[in-house]
Amino acid sequence: MRVKCVLCDKIENIDSGSPLAKKLRNRPIHTYMCDPCHERIEARTNERKESGDFKLYHQEETDDEW
Repeated sequence: MRVKCVLCDKIENIDSGSPLAKKLRNRPIHTYMCDPCHERIEARTNERKESGDFKLYHQEETDDEW
Protein backbone atom coordinates (compact mmCIF):
# COMPACT_ATOMS: atom_id res chain seq x y z
CA MET A 1 0.00 0.00 0.00
CA ARG A 2 1.34 3.41 -0.92
CA VAL A 3 0.99 6.11 1.72
CA LYS A 4 1.94 9.77 1.82
CA CYS A 5 3.29 11.59 4.88
CA VAL A 6 1.07 14.51 5.87
CA LEU A 7 4.04 16.70 6.84
CA CYS A 8 6.78 16.15 4.27
CA ASP A 9 4.71 14.63 1.40
CA LYS A 10 7.12 11.70 1.09
CA ILE A 11 5.52 8.62 -0.48
CA GLU A 12 6.34 5.25 1.12
CA ASN A 13 5.19 1.68 0.70
CA ILE A 14 3.86 -0.26 3.69
CA ASP A 15 2.64 -3.83 3.89
CA SER A 16 -1.04 -4.03 2.91
CA GLY A 17 -1.74 -6.56 5.66
CA SER A 18 -0.21 -4.54 8.49
CA PRO A 19 -2.44 -3.12 11.24
CA LEU A 20 -1.45 0.42 10.22
CA ALA A 21 -2.59 -0.15 6.63
CA LYS A 22 -5.89 -1.59 7.82
CA LYS A 23 -6.42 1.39 10.14
CA LEU A 24 -5.74 3.85 7.32
CA ARG A 25 -8.12 2.04 4.95
CA ASN A 26 -11.00 1.66 7.38
CA ARG A 27 -10.82 5.03 9.11
CA PRO A 28 -10.05 7.89 6.70
CA ILE A 29 -9.68 10.40 9.55
CA HIS A 30 -6.37 8.78 10.53
CA THR A 31 -3.35 10.09 8.68
CA TYR A 32 0.10 8.65 8.03
CA MET A 33 3.31 10.22 9.31
CA CYS A 34 6.72 8.85 8.27
CA ASP A 35 9.24 7.75 10.90
CA PRO A 36 11.62 10.77 10.57
CA CYS A 37 8.72 13.22 10.98
CA HIS A 38 7.31 11.24 13.90
CA GLU A 39 10.70 11.21 15.66
CA ARG A 40 11.18 14.94 15.02
CA ILE A 41 7.75 15.80 16.49
CA GLU A 42 8.41 13.52 19.49
CA ALA A 43 11.83 15.07 20.18
CA ARG A 44 10.55 18.65 19.96
CA THR A 45 7.58 17.83 22.19
CA ASN A 46 9.88 16.29 24.80
CA GLU A 47 12.08 19.43 24.67
CA ARG A 48 9.02 21.61 25.36
CA LYS A 49 7.94 19.35 28.21
CA GLU A 50 11.38 19.61 29.83
CA SER A 51 11.47 23.40 29.45
CA GLY A 52 8.32 23.82 31.54
CA ASP A 53 6.42 25.79 28.88
CA PHE A 54 4.31 22.79 27.89
CA LYS A 55 0.73 22.75 29.19
CA LEU A 56 -1.77 19.95 28.88
CA TYR A 57 -5.37 21.03 29.07
CA HIS A 58 -7.33 18.18 30.59
CA GLN A 59 -10.92 18.47 31.66
CA GLU A 60 -11.52 17.00 35.05
CA GLU A 61 -14.24 14.42 35.06
CA THR A 62 -17.04 15.09 37.46
CA ASP A 63 -19.35 12.39 38.75
CA ASP A 64 -22.88 13.35 37.90
CA GLU A 65 -25.78 11.79 39.73
CA TRP A 66 -27.72 11.42 36.50
